[in-house]
Amino acid sequence: MKAITLRNLPDAVARLVRHKAATLGISLNRAVILVLEERLGPERPRDEPRHHELDELAGAWSPAEARAFDRALAAQRAIDPELWG
Repeated sequence: MKAITLRNLPDAVARLVRHKAATLGISLNRAVILVLEERLGPERPRDEPRHHELDELAGAWSPAEARAFDRALAAQRAIDPELWG
């Protein structure tokens, strides 16, 4: 098939494609094709429901962001001995 050129790709989309490529160890071109296949689903029957899950966000945080999140939840993870005595 002929090449398709994407112009004015939003920065957030470009970051997600780069992250997918890096995570899977594939080229940016292959990552874009995978995303298109996942969203357009050429093999997916038209009556099959589309799922909008959070899978694409898994692993999207940097280590620093993950540590900050863990610190923010630390108080919620503490067990109160009076309640569970």
